[in-house]
Amino acid sequence: MTTSFASALTAARDAAASQHYPQGALYVVATPIGNLADISLRALHVLQIADCVACEDTRHTQGMLRSYGLDRPGGQLLAVHQHNEAEAAQQVIARLQQGERIAYVSDAGTPGVSDPGARLCAAVQAAGLRAIPLPGASSVTSAISVAGAVTPAQGENGFVFAGFLPTKNAERLAAVQQLAGEARCTVLLEAPHRIVDLAQALAQLGQRPVTLAREITKQFEDIATMPASELAAWLQASPQRVKGEFAVVLHPVARQQESGEAERVLQLLLAELPTKSAVKLAAEITGAGRNTLYERALELKRAPENE
Repeated sequence: MTTSFASALTAARDAAASQHYPQGALYVVATPIGNLADISLRALHVLQIADCVACEDTRHTQGMLRSYGLDRPGGQLLAVHQHNEAEAAQQVIARLQQGERIAYVSDAGTPGVSDPGARLCAAVQAAGLRAIPLPGASSVTSAISVAGAVTPAQGENGFVFAGFLPTKNAERLAAVQQLAGEARCTVLLEAPHRIVDLAQALAQLGQRPVTLAREITKQFEDIATMPASELAAWLQASPQRVKGEFAVVLHPVARQQESGEAERVLQLLLAELPTKSAVKLAAEITGAGRNTLYERALELKRAPENE
């Protein structure tokens, strides 16, 4: 057993063992995205009691389990990755129907978000079986938590998770053009060998603030915010800056940045259509955020006619 986690395993048993862990259920377990200490006590307990650990990469997962002192025989590890997820899901279902507890982990973070796991969970639930989440590390929420991007004062509420954009240049540029019309905070993911290409594509967003979160929770973690037009130059200024995995947060479009054309279109449509229909069409025509347009429509409706 790894000495540094021996007390954590004891704490996991003390804190979580009294809870109910039904048999015949799939436990979707979030694992650290870098720092091994980010594992939860419930995750450690479930990884101890599971009859089998399904995982994206058996070698990677065996190494992680060994770090916690939870080394398992190879027969208790089942590969479930993007290339075999549909087929492997049937193996998981068969074992669940026999009453086994199966934990599923991806290589890092929360399964089923950008990693495999969604099709597995859908198949398990379609078979009338339970999929139970064990929350934990996520690069998406970690990046948002420090970006300072999701606040009502900055424009639209909430955020959009767009994941990895297309790898081909023309398709990537088209995707960014679509994102330019999304006023809400948007989170992207990118690999080190494509981050400069992504930054160059995002340059068309001009002064829109972007937060780059690199190697979150790891030794060389780096988080920086700047205008989209400056991203590529910033990355290329140091070889270290293009290493590691990236979460990229596009800040929401502030109300004062939105084009006056959106309001002009909205006013024309309000004169002829109900509010909801006018807002929907104005958003589709101009690319402005629907929530912002709706709030503005209500303001215009309340305003005196001679204003």
